Amino acid sequence: MKKVLITGITGFVGSHLAEYLVTQKNVQLYGLYRHRSIVDHIESIKDKIVLVDADLMDSHSLYTTIAEMKPDVIYHLAAQSFVPTSWGSPAITLEVNIVGSANLFEAVRRASIDPVIQIACSSEEYGMVYPNEVPIKETNPLRPLSPYAVSKVAMDYLGYQYFESYKLRIVRTRGFNHTGPRRGETFAESTFSKQIALIEKGKQEPVIFVGNLEAERDYTDVRDMVRGYALAVGKCDPGEVYNICTGKAFRMRAVLDMLLSFSTVKVEVKQDPARMRPSDVPILIGDNSKFVAKTGWKPEIPFEKTMKDLLDYWRARV
Repeated sequence: MKKVLITGITGFVGSHLAEYLVTQKNVQLYGLYRHRSIVDHIESIKDKIVLVDADLMDSHSLYTTIAEMKPDVIYHLAAQSFVPTSWGSPAITLEVNIVGSANLFEAVRRASIDPVIQIACSSEEYGMVYPNEVPIKETNPLRPLSPYAVSKVAMDYLGYQYFESYKLRIVRTRGFNHTGPRRGETFAESTFSKQIALIEKGKQEPVIFVGNLEAERDYTDVRDMVRGYALAVGKCDPGEVYNICTGKAFRMRAVLDMLLSFSTVKVEVKQDPARMRPSDVPILIGDNSKFVAKTGWKPEIPFEKTMKDLLDYWRARV
């Protein structure tokens, strides 16, 4: 049996990856979680996972866990992943995403094991992208525009450094926006969906509060994204970085309009100053040709289905 470890297994992406991996043969799945984590996302598959209470910020317990477990594959997904939160808590974001990653890499190094490690980097690292630079290749300059993006640049390059210095088999994936059922309500398309569901049930006035609707984002369904992560582990070259994206962008206004088209409610759209960022990335459209050439991956779930599934997720919960 191949021992596979997911950090952040109780989160949005981690839970979808766990659902995908438990269907694979000859995989013993482990998941790191913190004792205060909510495990609802993995409740239906919890009996198929070995859950380990460990914190990336506790280097000693992390080393003990890794040394005992000796995983063959590690998916490193644990992070502070919400961009607006990074404005309010920049130090915590930097600590969790950078120091937490360094602690994981050190634990692997000290345990003298040789797993393949996929680290979930981010398209936010590209930051200020100019019109003549889209679609964005992996070679594009990194101009991060938020503390979160800065933390991901550091994690990304830390992965490269540990590959070069210690030959840790780290594959860096820069995932562009990904969404779907269970997406946290603080993210734009998810808060749109939740507000529509609340309005449909008469629990909110017919007003949807929004941030910047002019930003353009390259969206992948989370279920396609985690399939990409699995392919990255099996087929991509350690030390290299790969964009995972569709190559097509949606303006946030169009995302909201699409969600509203799935409902009969009539709403007023109001901009909420609290939802605006000090600086925002205007456009993120990725070039996935390097990743596709290496793995044969392609997105399979249409964006319309992703949005319908997300709206239905909130309809079932509000």
